[in-house]
Amino acid sequence: MDINDKSVLEMLNKLIVINRLNKSQILQMVNLVSISNDSNDLKDNLKWESSKSFHQNN
Repeated sequence: MDINDKSVLEMLNKLIVINRLNKSQILQMVNLVSISNDSNDLKDNLKWESSKSFHQNN
């Protein structure tokens, strides 16, 4: 997805508000946008990254 696309930015803003993301989660999401094909793919990538981080910290 193109982070400079207005519809992508609107979708990201909605995700931030709905999920009450913190700063690190927002930065992680922004980094994953470019490798995601659509919003579902982005959500899957976020889940995968958060589970990976969780397992590394435990």
